[in-house]
Amino acid sequence: MANSTSGIVYSTEHGKMCPDCRRPVAECCCRSGQPVPVGGPVRVIRETKGRKGKEVTLVQGLALDPVALAQLGKSLKTACGSGGTVKEGVIEIQGDHTRRVTEYLQQQGWTLGNKGR
Repeated sequence: MANSTSGIVYSTEHGKMCPDCRRPVAECCCRSGQPVPVGGPVRVIRETKGRKGKEVTLVQGLALDPVALAQLGKSLKTACGSGGTVKEGVIEIQGDHTRRVTEYLQQQGWTLGNKGR
């Protein structure tokens, strides 16, 4: 007999899955409008891998709904004076803006898991 608590926790197609309703975290509605934690602390990371040597600042671990995440992404892009996007719950800002993004998030009251590299 299968365990009723077993199920998909991550899908390569949708990313993290809600353990209760087994839907993608971005589409979860079982917690009465409360965002499902994406997991862990907020991290600000500089990355070049897979981008032909171009730097990108990533913000991961924000437990926000897609609309609020897009608004935060827009305000971060404005604060940095740079372009970027929001993909799969991660905000990407073009260029190395780890210090500026870290300062902005701390001013907004976010607790960061790292101090940016």
